[in-house]
Amino acid sequence: MSEQTIALVTGANKGIGFEIAAGLGALGWSVGVGARDDERRESAVEKLRSAGVDAFGVPLDVTDDASVAAAAELIEERAGRLDVLVNNAAVTGGMPQTPTTVDPATMRAVVETNVIGVIRVTNAMLPLLRRSASPRIVNMSSTVGSLTRQSAPGAETGPISAAYAPSKTFLNAVTVQYAKELSDTNILINLGCPGFCATDLNGFRGVRTPEQGAAIAIKLATLPDDGPTGGLFDDAGPIPW
Repeated sequence: MSEQTIALVTGANKGIGFEIAAGLGALGWSVGVGARDDERRESAVEKLRSAGVDAFGVPLDVTDDASVAAAAELIEERAGRLDVLVNNAAVTGGMPQTPTTVDPATMRAVVETNVIGVIRVTNAMLPLLRRSASPRIVNMSSTVGSLTRQSAPGAETGPISAAYAPSKTFLNAVTVQYAKELSDTNILINLGCPGFCATDLNGFRGVRTPEQGAAIAIKLATLPDDGPTGGLFDDAGPIPW
């Protein structure tokens, strides 16, 4: 197997995911660009390669069992292991999203991608991660998933979000359970909040750049062996649950 660090980033064809791939690639890593859209994925790979990144495309729909299984097989054949998994792919479900009017189908679609998709990809990649000397899993979350912040009087937590914000709370809770199960292994799994970045996800209304948003994922992907696990972090440090 190669000595080069191997990473996979889901939803990496644009925005924060692309910048995470670029940042990890700048470390000399080989980075799998996971994305559903063939044209956008290959365009992203080409752009990363032109910047000197050892990037390769990974066809990946996190909501599809067969697609995720095929992605694991591709990485198995290419590298024989995986060192870092960044679960970045996510959807908002569209706005407005008030609890009294939200379509249950929207709820299902958001949870399918933002929570079940993360579980699906993580479990498929775990056999490859277990072969790594220092495996890391980074789940991209958000401060909108913090119940403490959402319930604080007068706190600025963005628009009411019946599907997206709770999906991040759900993801936070699931990640804590992974950390508990994996506590006797060398796998560190954490959640990162990129902040309010200007991306397609929010109609480019954010105040941070995707590159700034990628920084926390890169930090958590490169934690030392005695680093934290089961935590939620942004650039400033731990975020309350």
